[in-house]
Amino acid sequence: MPATTPEPHMRENPKWVRGVHAAHPVVDSRDALYVWEHEYYPAWYFPITDVTGELRATGETFESETRGTGTRYDIVTTNGTVITDAAWRHLDSPIAELRDRVRIEWKAIDGWFEEDVEVFVHPRSPEVRVDVMPTSKHVRVIIEGETIADSVRTSVLYEAHLPPRYYFPQSDVRMDLLTKSATVSECPYKGFSHFWDVTVGDATHDDLAWGYRTPLPEALGIAGMVCFYNEKVAIEIDGHPVERPTTKFS
Repeated sequence: MPATTPEPHMRENPKWVRGVHAAHPVVDSRDALYVWEHEYYPAWYFPITDVTGELRATGETFESETRGTGTRYDIVTTNGTVITDAAWRHLDSPIAELRDRVRIEWKAIDGWFEEDVEVFVHPRSPEVRVDVMPTSKHVRVIIEGETIADSVRTSVLYEAHLPPRYYFPQSDVRMDLLTKSATVSECPYKGFSHFWDVTVGDATHDDLAWGYRTPLPEALGIAGMVCFYNEKVAIEIDGHPVERPTTKFS
């Protein structure tokens, strides 16, 4: 008997979702569907009737092992603006729930909103939670045998699928060894971060530390603090070394 391809993980989204382009509505939905196209976060698939602009097929298609052939579209907004190659549909998908839905490219839209809260980077997964908890544990970061951060007032950030991250007040970090780099990153749960290189002796470790100057509300407890990759430094908690985790950041 031939093997069957498993369906992607899907889940209903109870939130009101809207997307706007140049101040004009493109999609307005109370019936979005979460579809995990890969393991880290979901995409939104909308009922075709919730798209306020016009879909015009580009003639381009692509293949998905799980979702079937995708037909690509431009979107013509209500003011006549054409957003090129902005969406796709799986018209003959083996997954019946997707056949009357449309997937819109995240960057084709100027602003995405869940209820009245703007969402950044990509849809936030309902299966990811961020918790920030102050702790009085004694936490040290050691690089090349030298203590770079030492504190009993860190904040621990717990986020699904990632190791606990220890954020240090800058006054408890050897900031003289940190140099701000040009690297920035984006997170839909925490916001926009900046990075530091760390120089110890003759060795410079690029983008080893980061922080959020103005994090999103879920992560306000780490504002202005400094975090180091557990995967790349030695960490001690209450005098005991912590095993380095293996993640995509290792």
